[in-house]
Amino acid sequence: MNRISDGRLLHLEKSRALKMARSTHAYVRGNTAKFYEWLAQSRSADRLPAGPAIWICGDCHLSNLGPVADAKGRVDVQIRDLDQSVIGNPAHDLIRLGLSLAAAARGSDLPGVTTARMVEEMVEGYGHAMADRDEAETPEPNVVRAVRRQALGRRWHHLAHERLDDVEPRLPLGKKFWSLEADEKLALDALFEDPAVTAMILSLSGRDEDDRVRLVDAAYWKKGCSSLGNLRFAALVAIGGSKKAPAEHALIDLKEAVAALAPSTDRKAMPRDDAERVVAGARALAPNLGSRMLATHLLGKPMVLRELLPQDLKLEIAQFSSGEATRAARYLAYIVGVAHARQMRAADRGRWAKAIGQRQSADIEAPTWLWDSIVDLAASHEAGYLEHCRLYALAQAA
Repeated sequence: MNRISDGRLLHLEKSRALKMARSTHAYVRGNTAKFYEWLAQSRSADRLPAGPAIWICGDCHLSNLGPVADAKGRVDVQIRDLDQSVIGNPAHDLIRLGLSLAAAARGSDLPGVTTARMVEEMVEGYGHAMADRDEAETPEPNVVRAVRRQALGRRWHHLAHERLDDVEPRLPLGKKFWSLEADEKLALDALFEDPAVTAMILSLSGRDEDDRVRLVDAAYWKKGCSSLGNLRFAALVAIGGSKKAPAEHALIDLKEAVAALAPSTDRKAMPRDDAERVVAGARALAPNLGSRMLATHLLGKPMVLRELLPQDLKLEIAQFSSGEATRAARYLAYIVGVAHARQMRAADRGRWAKAIGQRQSADIEAPTWLWDSIVDLAASHEAGYLEHCRLYALAQAA
């Protein structure tokens, strides 16, 4: 069987509905499809600047940025989820980030004027990246600095306690990890005998390329929100040493790569295989992560394999102050801008910075196309969220 069983799928759909009912921000995070549907119907859609055809995240919300370690253990704040990456219009990443920040501000009970200031600061931060200015001109806000410091101090035992509930080399079956189907187990056993998979795992700093990689345990992984309903596996592997005393363990994430919902401006320039598309997008936008990813196949599905490192963390901001919100908007837009700018020549960066900075209103120091898009989408998502909650409540009562 190379698809999710009916029982699994029903449980995953219920879990996704619950997650999206928890807050407007959670609804925004889990509804990439609606974002692009509503964006296409927005009255602002025709006024978006046509940016250079580069790799974009495609799902550039707040929680998809955070500290990410590279293969040598160095940590930078980068985009950390590239499932929707396509060659497209970089304006879409700015709007998606702005909508996410606006939803987070609403969840923090901040006034609308703070959201307006956040959008202005986004444009400033993104413009600094296009101008290749030093990061010191866009200081890291406290909420990001705290997560980065946490990431730098993390080791394997932190990851094991967080993901596995223990440091013992087993995946605890239960709420997050589910038993494999027979064909899934056979397929995973075969996958971890693949030399390409072994080479990727051994490519991390400090490992011997001649070490043996042994699959210790594997499970279906109930993880994420928008990806619930697709194949997802966790694999625990032993590296080096002996069978009884491995030198170390590693936790591997295997995630099904599905067709991108984000619109592309140049489909012919992208790999046709979705796993290869995701890896190519990661290498362009988040080199720390891209250097640790491998496109492969499992049970006839394109899959992206990557080792989870203790330093990989997402930004989870429960509450913003007004000052932190504006500083975060500036800094995170700068990080997205750096990911975009590294793909452009200097002349293209200059033209794009000029295009996005144009505004038609004296009422706000931000481009009208960006502000109007965020306002339209915030209103649409609020209505969609309330309807989702109504339907969720009715389903629970039935």
